[in-house]
Amino acid sequence: MSTKDKLNENLKQAMKARDNLRLSVVRMILAAVRNREIERRSELDDQGISELLSTLAKQRRESVRLYRDGNRPDLVAKEEAELAVLEEFLPEQLTAEELSGMIERVIAETGAEGTKDIGRVMKALSPLIAGRADGKSASEMAREKLS
Repeated sequence: MSTKDKLNENLKQAMKARDNLRLSVVRMILAAVRNREIERRSELDDQGISELLSTLAKQRRESVRLYRDGNRPDLVAKEEAELAVLEEFLPEQLTAEELSGMIERVIAETGAEGTKDIGRVMKALSPLIAGRADGKSASEMAREKLS
């Protein structure tokens, strides 16, 4: 079953269960998928949807941080609830050890020797971790290993 099919099934289940939070989050995800498909003029595959979901999750995490800084606990709770639903559709996240191992393998494969080669490492690493790890933390970890 594709991710899009799972989303449509969850939409139907949320409607039947009258789960307004889940319903609104799934509708938001499906709308974002449709918008991205219109932009690209082609259907998104599971990988594309996964990347889109990780972007939406990243936006929610940033909103939570900003709302905490702004002392808005009501909005923090709303964003965290949406994030929890979003994370159900994301692929299983990589542990720090798994990410570290992947970075070391990519460094060895690309022959990177210093921080000047970080771009080459991240170019090879990005497709491997898409939707499964945060690119910023992966970049920081790769930079540490290369220095």
